[in-house]
Amino acid sequence: MIYFNCDYNEGAHPKILERLGATNWEQTPGYGEDAYCEAAARLIREKCERADAAVHFLVGGTQTNLTAVTAVLRPYQGVVSADTGHINTHETGAIEACGHKVLAIPSADGKVTAAEVEALCTAHETDATHEHMVQPGMLYLSHPTEVGTLYTRAELEALRAVCTAHRLVLYLDGARLGYGLRAPGSDVTLPLLADLCDLFYIGGTKQGALFGEALVIANPALQKDFRYLIKQKGGMLAKGRLLGIQFQTLMEDDLYLTMSRHAIDQAQRIRCVCEEKGIQFAYPPQTNQLFLILPDEKIAALGKSYQLSPWGRADEEHSIVRVCTSWATKTEHVDALLRDLGDGKC
Repeated sequence: MIYFNCDYNEGAHPKILERLGATNWEQTPGYGEDAYCEAAARLIREKCERADAAVHFLVGGTQTNLTAVTAVLRPYQGVVSADTGHINTHETGAIEACGHKVLAIPSADGKVTAAEVEALCTAHETDATHEHMVQPGMLYLSHPTEVGTLYTRAELEALRAVCTAHRLVLYLDGARLGYGLRAPGSDVTLPLLADLCDLFYIGGTKQGALFGEALVIANPALQKDFRYLIKQKGGMLAKGRLLGIQFQTLMEDDLYLTMSRHAIDQAQRIRCVCEEKGIQFAYPPQTNQLFLILPDEKIAALGKSYQLSPWGRADEEHSIVRVCTSWATKTEHVDALLRDLGDGKC
């Protein structure tokens, strides 16, 4: 069985495993206060071009989202998100469990627009009974989105302006950030995100690390006492150096972006053949996540050899399946999938 259902089926990049093995017998302080975490944070600040940013390493994406959202919001506030956003669909109500509401905006492509956020905030502020409602306090974005689509620089700048006008904190989930940064035509960079976002994270779990995410807090007003919340929300690792070593390795020699490009290149091969064969996509195929619309019998046949991720019905005879490449996707596995999809010239 070949797994294309998600981008964290594999272990970790060999360089990370080598570094972990080489440092295994070292003794270091715990809880992220070691030299490896310090070095990794310094590299991230350099790549973001923000010497004043705070960088924290947390164990996973849900813990990072939960900690970031609850650190910012007052008890009466909620977080605005596309209805497809990860915090609204695949985190088991973690945000709501901490007393905050996800204010979902319907989305056809995984994104929200500045006009939609403006309308939501204006509707709240102009409602005579607004004090009886959950107040928008944060905007949650993901880049790439849950359906593999990307924001442009112009879109992010427009969203930043709306957030500033309505006093929303702008937070970006970067679980697959590297894949977005290396996607063809992308004009989003780490320095841009550090400039526009109050806080965002650089994903490791889905991008070559065994586990872990790097949260960048660019807004100085949000930095004080953040470690208290990381501990309280279960995101702090006692053996914190394991996170520091991984992110130091990922950030050195642009390994993070090099690995990301491999996933994009493999996804582009699949996209090209699908387009040749007239296979349609449920969402624009921009990154390492491709959402194919296939006949049900074709999906059943592919299921004998490949693990794909079901994504709902398209019509009575067709369904949507997600095909996901990663930093470790083997070329020969893509070759096999392309043959079974009908081959092509790509």
